[in-house]
Amino acid sequence: MMAAARMADLVSEMRFLVPWGHIAAKAWGSPQGRPVLCLHGWLDNANTFNKLIPLLPKDCYYVAIDFAGHGLSSHRPAGYPYHVEDYMGDVRRAAAALKWSRFSLLGHSMGGTIACMFSYVFPEMVDKLILVESTGFYPRAQKWENYLIESRTAVENMLNMEAKQHQSPKVRSSEEALQRLLEANDHLTEESGKILLERGATKVPGGLVYSRDVRATSHVNSPAPLQYQANYVKKIQADVLMIVTQDGLFGIGAIYYDSLAIISEAFRASCKQHFQFVNIPGNHFIHLNEPEFVAGIISTFLNKNKSLKANL
Repeated sequence: MMAAARMADLVSEMRFLVPWGHIAAKAWGSPQGRPVLCLHGWLDNANTFNKLIPLLPKDCYYVAIDFAGHGLSSHRPAGYPYHVEDYMGDVRRAAAALKWSRFSLLGHSMGGTIACMFSYVFPEMVDKLILVESTGFYPRAQKWENYLIESRTAVENMLNMEAKQHQSPKVRSSEEALQRLLEANDHLTEESGKILLERGATKVPGGLVYSRDVRATSHVNSPAPLQYQANYVKKIQADVLMIVTQDGLFGIGAIYYDSLAIISEAFRASCKQHFQFVNIPGNHFIHLNEPEFVAGIISTFLNKNKSLKANL
């Protein structure tokens, strides 16, 4: 507990300049530690790691970014949609600003997808890949007609949101803002919701407004066919840890359950002994609701074959 408290005390805020503004981030630990870049899920923010990181190895330097349009980061320029692939650019920009040439990636949910994407596009830069409630890929629509419908819906949603950009954001009391967040994320505890809201809302006269870009609620993604995904996995050079939960997105009967066996087997076939799969009790936000259930697994993985010196 004392070590966790010391880690919690070593927290700093940072900003990386980008052409449209800045990418915000928060860091835990000493900059001389082994570098670990942490990526949050869709519509969340860097605070999603607030309870987990203090429980992880103290010789690492953890930097959690807010993706563009999330948390304290700048929104993307007007007229620019939120393509999932562009979040990978946020990761590359952060690594360049930090002067990191090789590091570990820890991603939750959508953050896991971006971490995996980065790992097969820039394989030489990633030594360990940790996926929490993520297989690293978005499952493609099983019917090609559904893919066309999803693509059309994403474009129309973006245009509808742009038409409303001139409207003032809705102001809510702190209680209303929290209640709305919990209704949209039934896996969050009230405590976890408050933690995300600390970084995900801005105080204004009369209450709070959500700080995320409303356009990010309708992000655009183009998932590759499963045979492509299997080939992408072969490009990954990192050791891989995949953690899913029994009551999360990949539990029996859940939205992504059918894709879990296919993608995990692709990792197992390609990475062999460098792939670790763990299925534990809990829900989609286990890392924030009950971090003690994943902290030991992640710590053991981070400490395995660890480098004596960070690659900066």
